[in-house]
Amino acid sequence: MKKVLRLLLSLMFYGLTGIGISLTIKAGIGISSFNSLNVALAWVLHFKVGMVTIMLNGLFLMAYMLLSNFRHPIKYVSQAVAVICLGGVIDLFTAKILGSLLVQGYPMQLLIFVLGTCIAGAFTGMVLNLEVMAFPIESACALLAEKTGVAFHRIRYGVDILSVAGSVLLSLIFSLPLFVREGTIISLFLLTAAISLTKKVHEKSHAVKRFNRG
Repeated sequence: MKKVLRLLLSLMFYGLTGIGISLTIKAGIGISSFNSLNVALAWVLHFKVGMVTIMLNGLFLMAYMLLSNFRHPIKYVSQAVAVICLGGVIDLFTAKILGSLLVQGYPMQLLIFVLGTCIAGAFTGMVLNLEVMAFPIESACALLAEKTGVAFHRIRYGVDILSVAGSVLLSLIFSLPLFVREGTIISLFLLTAAISLTKKVHEKSHAVKRFNRG
């Protein structure tokens, strides 16, 4: 029962990271590496960002399924549901809830970006803390690292580099706005900090609970 509850909470937190991502998109000062590719592709294909997010995460999920020889059906289903929820939340907020929001002035753009990054980082941290669900990108990269012997962080950074390069290339080819900007650099540090802080708070709360029980 506890595992089911943790899985449901993970799905909820996973989807809610879409709120933070939507805010960073709305800020208009650049977005995280992988999301910059999602947004650029959405402009080129005339799709909603959430739909492209589902598609690209779906590719990593399929890669994970192939690399793991289809041995973990429950994981595949849970990740697929989570990705669909994430894309749905992104589209809901970018197109409807935040669609009419006017962001005036760079300080306000920066504030919204920081808020969005912190929200995305906090919910991502909660997903990781619950330890019942991994993100498709991380799952595929971890398994690829295991099979090839290449360090996980090298493969994961490689995905980020390719995402940034792809986003910039699409912007140049199709004369799109540049989605790789200062926000992309800020997110490298702030997102990690938000995830780490959430992890520390979670661990501290568990330590306090164990102490009280003792």
